[in-house]
Amino acid sequence: MKKITTYIIFVFLLGASTSCEKFLDVQPKDAVSDDNTIVDKSSAETAVRGLYRALAANGYYGSTFQSNGYLQGGDLDWTDTRQVSLQFINHDVRADNSEVADAWTAIYNTINRANHIIAKVPSVNDNRLTEEDRNSLVGQAYFVRALAYFDLARTWGGVQITLTPTESLADKTGIKRSSLEDTYAQVLKDLDAAEGLLPETTNRIRATKKTVWALKARFYLYRSKWQQAELYASRLIADAGYKLNSPYNSFFANNAVGTQESILETAYSANYTNGHRGQWQPSSNGGTRRWAPSDEFVALVTDPVTGGSRSALVAKTTQGQWYGNMYYRSPATDPAYILRIAEMYLIRAEARAELNDVDGALEDLNAVRNRAGLLPVAAESAAAVLLAIETERRFEFAFEPHRWYDLVRRGRAEAVLNVTDPAKYVLPIPIQEIEIDPSLEQNKNY
Repeated sequence: MKKITTYIIFVFLLGASTSCEKFLDVQPKDAVSDDNTIVDKSSAETAVRGLYRALAANGYYGSTFQSNGYLQGGDLDWTDTRQVSLQFINHDVRADNSEVADAWTAIYNTINRANHIIAKVPSVNDNRLTEEDRNSLVGQAYFVRALAYFDLARTWGGVQITLTPTESLADKTGIKRSSLEDTYAQVLKDLDAAEGLLPETTNRIRATKKTVWALKARFYLYRSKWQQAELYASRLIADAGYKLNSPYNSFFANNAVGTQESILETAYSANYTNGHRGQWQPSSNGGTRRWAPSDEFVALVTDPVTGGSRSALVAKTTQGQWYGNMYYRSPATDPAYILRIAEMYLIRAEARAELNDVDGALEDLNAVRNRAGLLPVAAESAAAVLLAIETERRFEFAFEPHRWYDLVRRGRAEAVLNVTDPAKYVLPIPIQEIEIDPSLEQNKNY
């Protein structure tokens, strides 16, 4: 994490709190998470709101972490003069890449906020804070921390695991990287803790027990635990609170938010916008169009046979420039979709195919295809179904960060994208982090 930044913030707060008795009266409580801010029910709830702000920040799901993922997926072209994002498209990311550093810092900032909540909310003494409220707040922190470590693991491999609040520069220096297995083990441990604390309710912008089940389905998919992946995906599919919206674009078009398609999405407002929209939209719509769908992808997604109604993902300017149109609102209040019910169908389809349940896999795959206005697949072998699922995920999640991770976890990055060096399947640890803490080892060949 950005240890220098954390330390500066810590020192600033220490000085400010001693020089001005009314500091907390004017400083937003969700700006930091320290001993002075989580003291009662109100400040505990504010800290959790701050946690979701960190999750939705531009460095994390607001833009950078997502774009770092889908830029590597092979379906985007670079249209800007800056080189940092082009490195992802070329699979030649350098350790001094600022967008790698921004995502790393944002994720660890989210973890630190979760750590403060987990450490401090259980001991808050406030009669207004019921046990149910307390459990929910702490459970949400465990869930977000699980998601953050999951994203770190699939992006960088094994990472430093920190489970206590950062109070100073020194208290996190010297922590060595854990193995990938141990990092994923921490993810599951946090998910189990969250599952035991959260209510079994439906909430599109806050974690509940159902949100935990959805992330567990994805977790077990990545760990090739097919029966568990099928089990947890089935719980969401069977829940009447979630369904595949039709047509395809109805979960994001016409300013839609919180539809039954969504399991977890980020929330923004006119005063708190995301950074995604400007990167996608052309100058005629007030954007920079730093990247755009490739000609090959446009041809496929606009072909009714292959793209179906998912052609709504792209649009064209009067000058003939294609651009992605999933993030389009002005002001930029478009949600980022962290978990959707379509993913649960395709997770279960993949798990069933791996378990040689071809008919069951096809049923789930074709449910997603039907929603997109496509004819059903009639593959006969599990191998053929798995390739069909890979293709379906490519279009279904075209502008969400799945494609690159799918190809890596399936061992298909070389065949599909010609990325022959396995070292490139993870990103480099930001060089400034290694310069700050020599105990932090760089990934191979960076």
